[in-house]
Amino acid sequence: MNRSLEILKSIYKPYRYTIKGKATVLETTSGEFVIKPKKKEIGQLYNYLISRGFSAFPNLIDESRQDVNVFEYVENIAMPKEQKCDDLIDIIASLHNKTCYYKEVSEDNYKEIYENIKGNINYLKSYYDTKYEEGFKEIYMAPSTYLFMRNFSKIMASIDFCERETDEWYELVKNETKTRVALIHNNLELDHFIKGSKDCLISWDNYKIDTPILDIVNLYKKEYLKINFEEALARYMNNFPLLASEQKLLFILIAMPPEIKIKANELESCLEMEKQIDYIFKTEDLIRPYYTKEEEEK
Repeated sequence: MNRSLEILKSIYKPYRYTIKGKATVLETTSGEFVIKPKKKEIGQLYNYLISRGFSAFPNLIDESRQDVNVFEYVENIAMPKEQKCDDLIDIIASLHNKTCYYKEVSEDNYKEIYENIKGNINYLKSYYDTKYEEGFKEIYMAPSTYLFMRNFSKIMASIDFCERETDEWYELVKNETKTRVALIHNNLELDHFIKGSKDCLISWDNYKIDTPILDIVNLYKKEYLKINFEEALARYMNNFPLLASEQKLLFILIAMPPEIKIKANELESCLEMEKQIDYIFKTEDLIRPYYTKEEEEK
C-alpha cells in the first residue's frame, strides 16, 4: 500500500493527509478522498447493489490498483447515538429487503448448523463447569472468582435456554429444502455508518451471502453497551419481518453466553467478568418480551 499511496499523493497532490486506522484521507483542492487497502472487488459488489436499488455506500473513485481502492470522503454529522442506530437499522433492513432470496439447500445444511451450535453449547457447559470447580478450590476467592460464582446459575440458565431453543429450532427447519439469504454487510457497528450528505455504510470487506440475522447478531454484540437495543430490534423486525425459524435462531445466537477470559491482572479480570455478565442480563431483558408474547398468545 505504501508505494500506491505515494503514487496517489503525486496524482491528487493533497495539501493535507490524515491516517485513520487502515485508511488515509487526502484533502486536495479538488475534494477529499479515502484510500483503503483492497481485500475484495468492491466495484462488483457496488454494481450488484445498485442493480437492486441500494446505494448507501461511498462512491468508488478508483479501483484500478491491485492493493488499494480510492473512495469519496463523506463527512460524518455528529448526532445522538440512538438516532444514528435507528438510521443504521433502516439502512440494513433496506439492504436485506432488496437483496434477499430463497436458496435451495441440501438436507444436511440445517443439520450442520444444528450440530455446530450444539457443539458450542457443550463446550460452554464444560468450560463453565470447570471454572466453577476451580472456584471452589480457591481458599480465598479473588473478587473476579466471587463475581463469577455469584452469577454461575444465571450463566448456566442462558446455556440451558440456548439448548432448548436449538432443539426447537431444528424441529422447525429439519425438513426444509430452502433457506432465506441476503447480502449481508457482516461487519456492522455504529462507526461503520456515516450520516452525512448521504447515508453510507463503509467497511464492506467482509460482505457475503448468508442469513440476514447475522448482521443483527454482529451489531448487537459490538454495541449492546452503548445503545438501548430493544427499540432497534423492534424497528428492524418491523422493517424486515423475520420468519419464525429466523427469529428463534437470532435469539439463540445472541443469548449464547460469551466465554469469559481471565485478564492479566485482577482489576481487568473483574471488569471483563462484569462486562460479560452484564451482556447476559441485557440479552435476557431484550428477548424476554418476545417469549412473554408467545405465552400470552398460547
